[in-house]
Amino acid sequence: MSTAVAILGGIGLFLLGMTVMTDGLKALAGSALRTVLGKAAATPLSGVFWGAIVTLLVQSSSAVTMTTIGLVSAGLLTFPQGLGLVFGANVGTTGTAWLVALIGVRVSLSTYALPIIFLGALAKLLGGRRIAAAGGALAGFALVLYGLTTLQQGMGGLAETLHPSDLPAVLGTPGVGRIDGSIGLMSLVVVGVAMTAVMQSSSASIAVTISAFYAGALGLEQGAALIIGQNIGTATSSALAAIGASTTAKRLAVAYVLFKLIAALIAIVAFPVTARLMQAVTPSLDGMTLLAAYHTAYNVVGVAVLLPATRWFTRIVEQLLPSRQTALQRALDPSALASPVIAIETARRVIARVLCKTTASVCAMLSGGTLSSVQHSEAAGALLEVRAFLSELREGPETDAERLRLTATLHALDHSLRLVEILTEGNSAGHTAQTTANLRAAELCARAMRAAQAIGSSIASESALSKKAVSIGWIVSTEIAAALDDAGAASSELEALQRNHRAATLASVGQGETTAVEALTRIDTARRLDQLAHHAWRSAAHLLGRGAIADQSGHDMNFADETQSAS
Repeated sequence: MSTAVAILGGIGLFLLGMTVMTDGLKALAGSALRTVLGKAAATPLSGVFWGAIVTLLVQSSSAVTMTTIGLVSAGLLTFPQGLGLVFGANVGTTGTAWLVALIGVRVSLSTYALPIIFLGALAKLLGGRRIAAAGGALAGFALVLYGLTTLQQGMGGLAETLHPSDLPAVLGTPGVGRIDGSIGLMSLVVVGVAMTAVMQSSSASIAVTISAFYAGALGLEQGAALIIGQNIGTATSSALAAIGASTTAKRLAVAYVLFKLIAALIAIVAFPVTARLMQAVTPSLDGMTLLAAYHTAYNVVGVAVLLPATRWFTRIVEQLLPSRQTALQRALDPSALASPVIAIETARRVIARVLCKTTASVCAMLSGGTLSSVQHSEAAGALLEVRAFLSELREGPETDAERLRLTATLHALDHSLRLVEILTEGNSAGHTAQTTANLRAAELCARAMRAAQAIGSSIASESALSKKAVSIGWIVSTEIAAALDDAGAASSELEALQRNHRAATLASVGQGETTAVEALTRIDTARRLDQLAHHAWRSAAHLLGRGAIADQSGHDMNFADETQSAS
């Protein structure tokens, strides 16, 4: 009974420690986790490398996977690039096995772990954000070590009643036939799957396996067979999490499951060779190190096999799960809300696409075309969905730069909504070119619209399709900066022109040159032209992070004033 209590208690402490440590490391990494992943996955190969490194640092493959889902949904990464990060996360998560093999079962740190837990908890409770995160990570690490010590004690008691001969013999074991060995191998693989499915942590189940081997309750080949099953078992949590999730999340979950199954199939086929190889190097390396190395090699081989066939693998997954979502629904995937950085960038790019389409339609209208009410409603609907999407953010930005970015995105959203509202109100701007006496106003409005359209198109096309690293930040080229200046100049000139036009038009009524109705209609049209150009310019400016650009005529306040007034 005491043995079972020690084993269960050790597993519980290990799981608790991993959770606390992971939360602390994720908080310590902050937005850097999303930024690094977004920039690192320019190609599937670099995604594998950085996915492994980040997972090793934060000790959470689920954190990397969920961040990847948000990046893919937002269009910041392509699906093949996302797969690279997921593959890398599988390699990075094997670092826990090395921690267990090299430190956990060899050195009893329980005496030191308790004071470390106290110091870490004290820092978490009393420190600021960064210190609290570091304290949580430190306390979690100490809990992991203490849990491993407790688990090791329980396994020592288990070894007194359980011997490797009591378990099924597997392929590659001297004196074991192929049929019996195959049955034994598959039996232990199933046991490994069950262990991870129950614990919901491959790290914990592998820690149990290495501890059991160290205590003498398992043979080397039996431990390797369990590791195969434990790796498959990690896919169960992803499969369960994908139920009811978005198509992107389901695709990555299916890809994850297929990756695990293919890697397991390779490991099972190669198991006789692997077992003989481990036996050959046993005199040079101890069994714990071999099991940790096998765990890593298992995942590395799976990645090496699938990575060259990423595009083929992607097509299979996409055929298995075809998307029925619209482009807007895919972009505003709820999974992106887990990361404020990704959610804000997602909203920014949707606003840019709406701005691009709206300004293009206004340009066509000013050239004598018509503007469909369907286009109005679609643009308004998309912007309202962005507003609802940002309203679902439960976690605020972590840094001043991110908070400023959110504020700028909200300003851009507000100006875009006003732009669409003006077009929706009776569509009176649709007769601009025909009813405005001064065609210069229409020309200036069209100039501002073309510049805003170029800016919106530039932002919307910032995708991961290029070989360059993805940037979650302001990207302002010389051409786009010039377009923004042109939009501002056109808007300022139109504002001044509209004031003069108003006075001249009203004066023409007294001179009998026009009727009051015609004069007021012309003034209203000119005013709407001015408003259209103004809101298009300001929306584009905020999308570029250039909201502080002020009109020399005082037509608009600067970004700092807008931010202050909004608050």
